[in-house]
Amino acid sequence: MKLLKKGAEADIYQTTWNDSKAILKIRKSKSYRNPTLDSKIRKHRTIKEAQIISHVKSFGVLSPLVYFVNTKDSAIFMQEIPGTPVHDLPNSKIIKLSKDMGKLVGTLHKNGIMHGDLTTSNFIFYKNQIYIIDFGLSQNSIKPEDHAVDLRLIKEILNSAHAQIMQSSWKNFLLGYKSIVGAIKHAQILHLVSEIESRGRYATVV
Repeated sequence: MKLLKKGAEADIYQTTWNDSKAILKIRKSKSYRNPTLDSKIRKHRTIKEAQIISHVKSFGVLSPLVYFVNTKDSAIFMQEIPGTPVHDLPNSKIIKLSKDMGKLVGTLHKNGIMHGDLTTSNFIFYKNQIYIIDFGLSQNSIKPEDHAVDLRLIKEILNSAHAQIMQSSWKNFLLGYKSIVGAIKHAQILHLVSEIESRGRYATVV
C-alpha cells in the first residue's frame, strides 16, 4: 500500500482489490471533536460519498466504481482510474476538454449534486473520456448558490493553474455547462458567481 496524498480530511492510498489496482480513502479523526461525534460524522460522510459516487453513474457521469465501504474505519475502497488528470494535459487539450467538463458539471447540477471540490486534478482523462473523482465534499443540493460555488472554484483554478488558457477554457466550460442546464439557469448561476466574487474574501477573476 502506497500513500499518494495526505489531505486535511482524508489520506489517499494506492492499493489493490481482488488483484486490481485500487484507491483506499481513509477519513481522519479530528482530535478537537468529541470522539463519539467524530466517529458519527466520519461514518456519515463516508457513506454519503460512496452513495454519491455510485449515484452519479445513473445519469451518465463517469466516476470510480466503489468496491467496499468500511464504516468502522471510515474508509472506501474504489477503482483507480489509470488516466491523466486534466491538470497535467497540454494546454490545447485542456481547452478542448473544457466544454466536456462543463457538460459534466452541468449534468451534476441538473441532477441535484454539488461536487464541492472542482479542480482540474479531479477530472481524469482516460480512454478518450472524462471521469470525475473525489466526491468527499459533495452534497445533494439544488440550491443555485451551491452550484455557483462549484463554478467559482473551477474558474479560480483555471485562473491560477492555467492562466495562459483561462479565457478560452472558461468560455468552453460555460458553453458546455449552458448546453446542459439551459440559458436561464446558466445566466442565474453566472450572476451568483459574480456576487460571490464581489465579496471581500474573493478576488475577481477576469
